[in-house]
Amino acid sequence: MSNKFQEINREEKIILPPNMEGWLEENSLARFIVTIVDELDTSAMENAYKGGGSAPYAPKMMLSLLFYSYARGTFSSRKIEESTYELIPVLYITGGLHPDHDSINTFRSRFLPEIKEHFKDILEFAYEMEVYKIGNISIDGTKVLANASKHKAMSYEYACKLEKQLTEEIEKLFEMASSPETGVPNPEIIREIEIRDKKLKKVKVVKKKIEERAGERYEIEKSEYEAKMLSRQLKEEKSGKKIGGKKPEPPNPSPKPEEQINFTDEESRIMPVSGGGFEQCYNSQAIVDMDTMLISGNYVSQNPNDKQEIEPLLEELDKLPDKIGKAEKAAIDNGYFSESNVTMLSLKGIEPYISLGRQSHNQSIEERFEKPSEMPENGTPLELMKYRMKTEEGKKFYAKRKSTVEPVFGIIKEVIGFRRFMLRGLEKVTGEWNLVCTAYNLKRLCKLMG
Repeated sequence: MSNKFQEINREEKIILPPNMEGWLEENSLARFIVTIVDELDTSAMENAYKGGGSAPYAPKMMLSLLFYSYARGTFSSRKIEESTYELIPVLYITGGLHPDHDSINTFRSRFLPEIKEHFKDILEFAYEMEVYKIGNISIDGTKVLANASKHKAMSYEYACKLEKQLTEEIEKLFEMASSPETGVPNPEIIREIEIRDKKLKKVKVVKKKIEERAGERYEIEKSEYEAKMLSRQLKEEKSGKKIGGKKPEPPNPSPKPEEQINFTDEESRIMPVSGGGFEQCYNSQAIVDMDTMLISGNYVSQNPNDKQEIEPLLEELDKLPDKIGKAEKAAIDNGYFSESNVTMLSLKGIEPYISLGRQSHNQSIEERFEKPSEMPENGTPLELMKYRMKTEEGKKFYAKRKSTVEPVFGIIKEVIGFRRFMLRGLEKVTGEWNLVCTAYNLKRLCKLMG
């Protein structure tokens, strides 16, 4: 039996809608983003342009273009430029204009601080539309690849070895520099000395930077060590007994052999990644509202672990308008656990739920049905949290973390496809992560309001 297909006549005229409005559904993401951005105060961007020359692209259009592109997984400025010729929603956003990739990249890099302010404005808009009010939150971090290869780096151990090698070679070359017969310096040897001296100067700069980083790390570790020792002392005084087990090791101020500098993006760091192994990364943090799955705060860290990230994340929360509300409870991964973090959250009026150890996917019967002891009277924030974590209500609340913040990172990395930063340097990467979070929020908000 022969199949009959609809015939295509590419010579036949196609009747198109009179404008781009006719191509988009009422609840389309492009239309939604344009509507939201039209409500934003972009005067700071507009006033940054000086008169003269050809007219620049309107900031509202460029901002809408960036938000839509990031929400749909297009991050390269060249790919965004291509989309202005190929995608109907983008043609709607640009009104048929085609900003080139250089204009797009310049706008993105130039206005990252202003875009950061609009992150809060969009959350405020969600509040005004009665979609969002902050209450219970989840906190977590994910490693995002830096725009740099881990192979373009030098470790402290190798820098020390290379410094010694180059110094010895320069000394030998100096001995060989003068010809015994004429006493005239050999030009080839002089050239070799200059090449090695230039390399040696670069190696010394790398060593110095790694040593400075080690000093910063030491100050953090020293503060943590002193807090642990003080806590240990107070517990011994309270119980009247010595605490058994191994005492915490004091930190070492010297750089670790594996500490390194990346030549492409020296502010990125080697970090462990899921699935095993190490990559050149940044530690991207997010606070997620449990009810709406909207990101309520974002931050980027150079720390490979999450223990130091609670304080800067709480500072991000403090920047939100008071009318949006205050966080009440927080479900947080074990990687953030420390007594000081529990106390910090409690002092902010946020009830912390932080796992004291990695949760097994297959808990034993004893673990599942373990009953808490009596709530401690006049207990410390840590003692009270330990009690709450054993209650039925506490277990249910903490379990919500896996269905709130973890799916958000899943959407950003797997659906939107953002796994590597386009920009370099901590300041610009922080701005780009905020751009990603804002684009995610617009995509999510469009769905919530649809």
